Amino acid sequence: MDKERISHHDSVLKLYERIKKDNMTNVWDRYESQGFGDDPDKRCQFCMGGVRCDLCSNGPCRADVEKDKRGVCGITGDGMAMRMMLLRNVMGTSTYQYHTEQTIKTLRATAQGKTPFEIKEPEKLKTFAERLGLDTSGSISELVIRLCDHVESEFNKKHDEPSQIVESLAPKERKALWKKLGIFPGGIYGEMMFSTSSCLTNVDGYYVSLALKAMRLGIAMAYQSQIVNEYCQDVLYGIPRPHSMRVDLGVLDPDYVNVIPNGHEPFIGFALVQLARNSEWQEKAKAVGAKGLRVIASIETGQEMIQRWEMDDTFFGFTGNWLMQEAVLASGCVDLFAADMNCAMPIDPMYAEKYKFKLVPVSELVVFEGVSDRVNYLPEKAKEQAAQLLQMAVDNFKERRASVEPITDLPMKEVIVGFSTESILDALGGTLEPLLDAIKDGTLRGVVGLVSCTSLRDSGQDVHSVRVAKELIKRDVLVLSLGCGNAAMQVAGLCALDAKELAGPGLKKICEALNVPPVLSFGTCTDTGRLADLLGAISHALGDVPVTDLPVAAAAPEYMEQKATIDAIFALAFGLYTYVNPIPNVTGGPNLVKLLTVDLKDITGGLLSVEPDAVKAVDGILNHIEEKRKKLGI
Repeated sequence: MDKERISHHDSVLKLYERIKKDNMTNVWDRYESQGFGDDPDKRCQFCMGGVRCDLCSNGPCRADVEKDKRGVCGITGDGMAMRMMLLRNVMGTSTYQYHTEQTIKTLRATAQGKTPFEIKEPEKLKTFAERLGLDTSGSISELVIRLCDHVESEFNKKHDEPSQIVESLAPKERKALWKKLGIFPGGIYGEMMFSTSSCLTNVDGYYVSLALKAMRLGIAMAYQSQIVNEYCQDVLYGIPRPHSMRVDLGVLDPDYVNVIPNGHEPFIGFALVQLARNSEWQEKAKAVGAKGLRVIASIETGQEMIQRWEMDDTFFGFTGNWLMQEAVLASGCVDLFAADMNCAMPIDPMYAEKYKFKLVPVSELVVFEGVSDRVNYLPEKAKEQAAQLLQMAVDNFKERRASVEPITDLPMKEVIVGFSTESILDALGGTLEPLLDAIKDGTLRGVVGLVSCTSLRDSGQDVHSVRVAKELIKRDVLVLSLGCGNAAMQVAGLCALDAKELAGPGLKKICEALNVPPVLSFGTCTDTGRLADLLGAISHALGDVPVTDLPVAAAAPEYMEQKATIDAIFALAFGLYTYVNPIPNVTGGPNLVKLLTVDLKDITGGLLSVEPDAVKAVDGILNHIEEKRKKLGI
């Protein structure tokens, strides 16, 4: 494949050469082989359009709206495409909620003194509890238990019992609209059941109804799964605040015992760092011939960690996003790969055998064929489990170092990470006014939340995301980046201070005044709810201007999996102009496409934009922002 179809990053290109030389199956070659003929992006047109269904034994069925060709049950292509999208949304919501469930378990156990963690942010605990309408009297431990009991009770409400969490946290005008449309949600588990049950054959085949149910599910997910999860992780591990972090594959030094916590849940990762910082473990590593022991952050687990904790010689740095995984593992530098929920690839055992590292699932969800080692995370045993994993890594070092030739001299850079609503307010002197003034006077044209994965569809890893981000900042648009797309920004250097030279004159002026980069590292995909909460605060600060009237947009230049689809659906329900690439698998439903890209503007205020060209995509975003500026008279 052409270099641009592999990756934006030189480090990955170098490791790809090694992978090819070693005759290892890899994600790029596997992607290419899925295409028809010489086009890696060409696939079955029915599948690409979302109009293929195999949910019942009468299928697989194909639909063609133009010819009124329907599924055997009579469902149209529009209904078929939206039903499959809703099922993807349920999967995304379910995994978000699984993470939140683990966070609440960890928070509760910590309050009971059963974990190696502590309550780092008691004030955040109190302010969040107050927002939820809870009594904040008593001890910190009592308040934690009260919060955990409340949110778990809310999660378990029926779908027709309105969510108090959403009522407490969402903007007033959004709540009124959602109630009017019948999409104000109940408890998250009830909403998942309601949506899944609707997708059964011969239950709900109407694309409009299914789209509304998806938005209802998205609202429940953002406020119950995402905001609760991230704010409770803040309470446990600290509010993200700006600091430097080493990134890219140069953080891997073969002469150290290297432990990589990977996935989306940071609990084991934080426990590993706490333990590895003890001299006892550094001496154990040196006793087997290593220079020391390091924990290297990776993917979304790594994002959760690096946003909150500063680097040192033990918590050394961050690799990148999920498409780097095989490159990381082929580096010859890894001793243990701890795979928690999400983004651990089924191919990893083959890489573990070839490059001599220990592959250990640390979540009951994660299973690898042929791998017997397992450490299922339990909050009460986090310290012992971390010790078990560190010992496995130390024991692995000698064999790995003796039998695998490492790849060295890989690039590494330092960037600024750790932005959150609180830290942005701190940078602005405790108020949003300087940011709002910069938007009002045109120094900044607007703000875009880049909430993205990374994908090989249409371009190489992070290639399109970087192009879109560069085009946005060039036009004086501040970018808040989240998810695997955030790693794209970090490794590409757009979260470094010197990236201000790529910004337009207005944004560059802001960067210099506040000493921040033009792309602010705002967290993981789980932080979509945090971003919505920030927009709610901006809306309120402007005198309760409707969210739909703000000069802001959401962008997912390389969305990939099911969690991304529910994020996009929530953005549409929230009323945002939402740019998504690659083109979602709904194009076989022309009426559904019209609903999402045209009609929705008059329903929720949101709008879906699809465009594979980066410049044209940003043209659309800027047109939207300028339209909103004009409406606000700024």
